[in-house]
Amino acid sequence: MWLPSGQLIRTNKWREFERVFDTGEREKRYVREIIYGKKREIRYWQVTTDKEELPKNSTYYIMTKVPGIKYQEVGNLYGLRNWVEYGLKQSKNELGWSDFRFTDYSRIEKWWEMVMSAFLMVSWQSENLNKPKLETVNSSNKISKTKEKIQEHPWWSEGLGWKNSLNNLRLFLQPLSYFNLLKPWLVVIFKHSIIRSFTHLFAILQQTVNSFIETIFPPSFYHSFT
Repeated sequence: MWLPSGQLIRTNKWREFERVFDTGEREKRYVREIIYGKKREIRYWQVTTDKEELPKNSTYYIMTKVPGIKYQEVGNLYGLRNWVEYGLKQSKNELGWSDFRFTDYSRIEKWWEMVMSAFLMVSWQSENLNKPKLETVNSSNKISKTKEKIQEHPWWSEGLGWKNSLNNLRLFLQPLSYFNLLKPWLVVIFKHSIIRSFTHLFAILQQTVNSFIETIFPPSFYHSFT
């Protein structure tokens, strides 16, 4: 921080605050403001677990531009940064958002649109969005029977996480992709049994997809637009 001639650096007294973690656990921390010359819109802070020793691994400096931020808010607000960065990093890596090799912005934008469309499709499979609505209670038995059939796949994942949903969606898409690859050979070596097997498989998958759409978007959803 460059200061005009005659201005000094001063620090306020340490103040104690409770660092609240996402698990609900609390830990005593200390924070003080560092003032470079005069107070400005951008403010500077030092946060530590030990105000006497100032251990390197748990002492850090923060620069904020939050109007009216209070001492006890600095540490906890900054603590969200790690989770935000972690979430963005994981999302970019898993979704391939950072894998584009284009220099033209319009092409990058199209790539992001594809990635976020895939992200939305997988997110629709999340536990919160996939809870049956009241209108679909009567068809819940039909949905559960279809799901039981689908879940017999040896690669089906029983977990509720995002990666589990992505894995299961891939299992839905693979038969159609493989069928299109095999179709030229099916013309050469035509067998009714193979066609019937694929047709039966696609019918089961389509039934599951329709049941899922009805669960997420019940009839009242469409009526609200009419």
